[in-house]
Amino acid sequence: MAGKNPKSWDLGGKNFEELASEAAKFKGESLWQDAWRRLKANRTAWWSLLFLGVFMTIAMIAPLMPIPSPVFLDLQLEPQPPIWPWTNFGTGGFEPQYWELSALDNFMVDTRVAIFGDWQTGPWLGTDGKGRDILSRIIWGSRTSILVSLAAAFCSLAIGVSYGAVAGYLGGRIDNLMMRVVDILYSIPFIFLVIFLITIVNEYRAELEDNYGIDRETVFYVVIGAVYWLTMARVVRGQVLSLRNQEFIEAARVLGASTARIVFVHLVPNVLSIVIVYLTLTIPAVMLFEAFLSFLGLGIEPPKVSWGILAVDGSEMVNPVKLYWWLVLFPAGAMGTTLLALNLLGDGLRDALDPKMRGRD
Repeated sequence: MAGKNPKSWDLGGKNFEELASEAAKFKGESLWQDAWRRLKANRTAWWSLLFLGVFMTIAMIAPLMPIPSPVFLDLQLEPQPPIWPWTNFGTGGFEPQYWELSALDNFMVDTRVAIFGDWQTGPWLGTDGKGRDILSRIIWGSRTSILVSLAAAFCSLAIGVSYGAVAGYLGGRIDNLMMRVVDILYSIPFIFLVIFLITIVNEYRAELEDNYGIDRETVFYVVIGAVYWLTMARVVRGQVLSLRNQEFIEAARVLGASTARIVFVHLVPNVLSIVIVYLTLTIPAVMLFEAFLSFLGLGIEPPKVSWGILAVDGSEMVNPVKLYWWLVLFPAGAMGTTLLALNLLGDGLRDALDPKMRGRD
């Protein structure tokens, strides 16, 4: 030991440049990169994500697709069964009849007419009792249901994360008071609260639209989101309570960071993994709730289409004399497949974002 230079290292016969070039081949991996890699390795979650991406893309570009109008009536004696595409791939006669669309949707409809003219697909999934195309109504209905669920889910995300993070960080009496408010709201049945709020909105519907430009559908989004933030607030509060006394939070306090900065810059990003997983489980719950409210006549109103409206149409045609199975099977299959994919994706995200599994294949 006395004959060795303490400042020299044994490089195993390699010089420093060779070791540095070998080390450069190995790059560090962040939590999100590791989670993305493990999510792709989970075949079930990955295929669910791809399916949802394709399904949502089709739903969002519905005005561009050469499908019949979902509200165009062709009165018939009874619903027409599905036909194979090669039997009747499509015909002319498209009529651009819709409800009041946004400027973007009107632009896409005009683009669709410019590209395809009056050509439209055939009744591949059949028609209902009023001659409306089931395929078109499923695509437009999924578009409405997806938009409602995303708007309501992100509304509940904004309220729940902010409320839970503030309560968890402040602690003490303020936390106790804020959580008692959550407990009181939990004791109120959601369906009664939603019925009450929507009834009030209907009373002042004209005033809201004329004076503030707020339509019933926008209020519907907010109302659903406002009743789904409670569990999100509790989840975030529990995570923040476990982080509020960590070293990086103490360091932020010493440096003079404000409460708002500590909560939204240091704490909230560290609970995003839990929030994302819970969000993927909230979206299907909101979809089901929207379909249930529309089924009761409290949600989306005709002529607009949603999965709840399709459920109403299907239930009206169920009778012991003749079963029009396509009116129930295809809308229920689209909705059930989407909800299953969302739940499988949420399960995969939970495993991918679990810090205990980081670095595992």
